[in-house]
Amino acid sequence: MPLRSWYVACCPKAMTKPWFVSLAVTAACTGSDVPPAASSGDATSDRPEAGQNVGRVASRDGTQIAFEKFGRGDALVIVGGALSDRSGAKPLAAALGDHFTVYTYDRRGRGESGDTQPYSVDREIEDLEAVIERAGKRARVYGVSSGAALALQATVKMPSRVVQLAVYEPPYGQEQSAYDRQKANVNRIVEAGQPGDAAEFFLAEIGTPPEAIDDMKRSPEWKRMAKIDFTLAYDYAVLGDGQVPEAVAQITAPTLVMDGEKSMPFIRPSADRIAELIPNSRQRTLAGQTHQAKPEAVAPVLIEFFSSSEPTASR
Repeated sequence: MPLRSWYVACCPKAMTKPWFVSLAVTAACTGSDVPPAASSGDATSDRPEAGQNVGRVASRDGTQIAFEKFGRGDALVIVGGALSDRSGAKPLAAALGDHFTVYTYDRRGRGESGDTQPYSVDREIEDLEAVIERAGKRARVYGVSSGAALALQATVKMPSRVVQLAVYEPPYGQEQSAYDRQKANVNRIVEAGQPGDAAEFFLAEIGTPPEAIDDMKRSPEWKRMAKIDFTLAYDYAVLGDGQVPEAVAQITAPTLVMDGEKSMPFIRPSADRIAELIPNSRQRTLAGQTHQAKPEAVAPVLIEFFSSSEPTASR
């Protein structure tokens, strides 16, 4: 297969194999001449601009979770993907800010949020619940990639908190033996390795060329990525055995399940299965989009969907 046919649309240095690249391919986009797509949970290091609302909220175990608030209107919380912090959602939040009060937050262990041990998926769900509580007790929720998997599970656990749910490409349904091997290796490296080792392993596993990884390691972004690469183990924990959890059938909130027309082959069947399981769901394939869906492609779809339910409190 010609090398170029493996390229990801977001950046010529990011290459994929048809399994698990969906978790954090944006991590390989350092140096791309294409602007990062916020809906993918892209890892950027922009700091809050003057006038934005920035704060922290305590999760149930006392962990401080950092968040930012944009815009005005009903509450909408964005849950980012792997190797990302809240700054990755800024372009999408800006596009939604005329319609909603958008909350972006650093998931546990990332950015300015704490990381009380031991980690558990239930604690990450409690983190999201704390942000929703701050947002007005109920909110619309949009999750991306591994953040979409977390949002699905959170909606099962706390149905009264989520007014509507939208997810983009939760990375379920990859080839089982490859997923199991990669999950085991990431956990082993995180346990025994040095900062950056897990990110380097992961990027190599998804097919990023050695020279591209070397370039990334020389970039300013690598230090930030290396600092949070241990959270890859958290993302694998969220994904469990890598298959769509049957429990999503318990979700009663109106749900939008999205995928990109040009995404990886395993994504569409998983989106189909999620939409099939959730009773009150609809499905949408975004034309021309990869796993790196552009904010301008996602925002109108979210505005239309999230505007179709009763308002929620926001503060």
